[in-house]
Amino acid sequence: MEKWVAWFKELGAQGHIKDPGHPLESTGKVVKGTQKMINDGPYAEAKDVVGGYMLIEARDLAQAAEIAQGCPILEAGGSVEVRPIQRLNM
Repeated sequence: MEKWVAWFKELGAQGHIKDPGHPLESTGKVVKGTQKMINDGPYAEAKDVVGGYMLIEARDLAQAAEIAQGCPILEAGGSVEVRPIQRLNM
């Protein structure tokens, strides 16, 4: 936990944290298809599990990926998915 706290403090001090996000519970629902069927999920057989999210401010995708290299989950063999937010004109 200490590594996570230190990493968050460092990102905050550098002005990168836009939204610190939250860890996600292991339970939930999945709404799927044109029938809009609701089932329990996510499923245990899912290959990739999303543990949480964070929104950061970065110049571009390359800088965001560099920032992600400091994530403590990598030390445990985990992975970080880095994606830009798509802006919608509404």
